[in-house]
Amino acid sequence: MGWVPARLVRETPINFGAVLGDGEEIEVVLGGRVWHEAECDADLPAVGDWVAVERGEGDAVIRARLPRRSCFMRKMPGNSAQAQVIGANVDVVAVVTDAGADFNLRRMERYFTLISRSGAKALVLVNKADLHEAARNRDAAEQICRLDLSAEVHVTSALSGDGLQVLKRHLQPGITLCIVGSSGVGKSTLVNELLGEEWQWTGEVNERTGKGRHTTTSRELVLLPGGGMLIDNPGMREIQMWTDESTLRTSFADLEALAAECRFADCRHRGDAGCAVRAAVDAGTLDAGRHAAFLNLESEIAALKARAEKRRMAVERWSKRGYRVKARNLEDRIQLERDERGEP
Repeated sequence: MGWVPARLVRETPINFGAVLGDGEEIEVVLGGRVWHEAECDADLPAVGDWVAVERGEGDAVIRARLPRRSCFMRKMPGNSAQAQVIGANVDVVAVVTDAGADFNLRRMERYFTLISRSGAKALVLVNKADLHEAARNRDAAEQICRLDLSAEVHVTSALSGDGLQVLKRHLQPGITLCIVGSSGVGKSTLVNELLGEEWQWTGEVNERTGKGRHTTTSRELVLLPGGGMLIDNPGMREIQMWTDESTLRTSFADLEALAAECRFADCRHRGDAGCAVRAAVDAGTLDAGRHAAFLNLESEIAALKARAEKRRMAVERWSKRGYRVKARNLEDRIQLERDERGEP
């Protein structure tokens, strides 16, 4: 029947859910060639990807992953040096947080860095506004705004519906929005409001912490009634970096400008003499937390490179070992054939 285009909307341990051009949803499995040609896990098909599917009498098979327009990913949790794709072909990444226990500027900096690298637009929802005073919500939104002036930041309440029109404005036909954030910040309630039905079961909220129970358990792309598409994700408190030095410099352009004024070119921006960055911290013109985050990000990227190099060397050793095993097997087979023919 040939190959047909499809978009992946769901991933399970054994297959994918995909939507065809006519809206039909089918189950598809990954073809062996696509698997073997992937240099790393991030090259494998993921939710949001467009793929070429071969339909026949048996299982529908993914024969190719089409090029991505954008890709939002983080470092896979744990000690792995691999990247984990959160959403492919995403236009907007909406980070949901609140002004209470989940508020964390350092984590938001990481989100902004990864979103910038992905090619998507950043949107932040300071949710659960009904649980906090208006002044506290505004202060949280203003602090987030100062981290990235290009990002849209809005105070919302999924429970009352306030501010949801902002989210709906981005979900135009053909637009894919990826929604992320920690567990309990109201992502599932937002999805329910957008769909107009109980798409995700939402648990009761703890009155003291304002947190709800974790309800989204798998990554899924949802087609909304208005034509937009939403990738809903399980809660993510760990958002480790998957980026490079170039993206780091772009995300911390203000510190790079200060660093150019340091006395020494190899200044580490800690306690070095003549450090303009440290002087700005001491003068109060640079936030100490942002300075610390910049230093931590550099260290994390250096560690990530070290892990990647370690993995590369391990793969190289495995490949060489595999070749040696194949060579020995070939020699054994040749010798066996000689023995059967009575040759020396």
